[in-house]
Amino acid sequence: MAKQITLKGSYSGNKDKVEVGVDEAGRGALCGPVTVAACIMPFGFQHPLIKDSKLLNEGQRVKAREVVLQNAIAYSVVHISPEEIDNTNILRATLRGMNESLKEVYSSNGFDLALIDGNQFHGFSSGDTVVPYETIIGGDNKYSSIAAASILAKTSRDALMKQLDTEVPGYLWNSNKGYGTASHIAAIKEIGGSEHHRKTFISHFLTSTEELF
Repeated sequence: MAKQITLKGSYSGNKDKVEVGVDEAGRGALCGPVTVAACIMPFGFQHPLIKDSKLLNEGQRVKAREVVLQNAIAYSVVHISPEEIDNTNILRATLRGMNESLKEVYSSNGFDLALIDGNQFHGFSSGDTVVPYETIIGGDNKYSSIAAASILAKTSRDALMKQLDTEVPGYLWNSNKGYGTASHIAAIKEIGGSEHHRKTFISHFLTSTEELF
């Protein structure tokens, strides 16, 4: 039996220091937004379902989302469009999503420390206040606040991709969520790209730029 991992409910161990977790979903997808969430959970919060969203199946993620929404002190979810991803690049788009989600949470609740999943972040400030942050590789399976953000980002983006699948059928987004599965790539090659695809991500699958739409 696999060992149950218990995530830490705090990075600082200081109950008077408010920590916000940040994570993204969809960074490697071929279409749809990159979605970033920021989330503040109660100090010391732990729950068996609150862990890296990639370790949960879809049904578990839905339940985990409810746990987050019922317990979160504050949260924000931001979608950064495929157009912006193409116009800047995926890193810059993701970083802007992080700052936008943090801005929304800070304006509603405030926080003392931002915990960022991964190893890239350029900092966050509000007015004259520069908020400390820590980048943590694999943070979504170490700290509850980052895991909660991971779950919110993943479930929010999945719901959006399912909706887009009903509006633009043919790419199987309901199941692949915009990622580069064999069937998704085959559909792109057969019918071309859509307005929701990231042109810079799919151009090498096409024989001409006319197939982008």
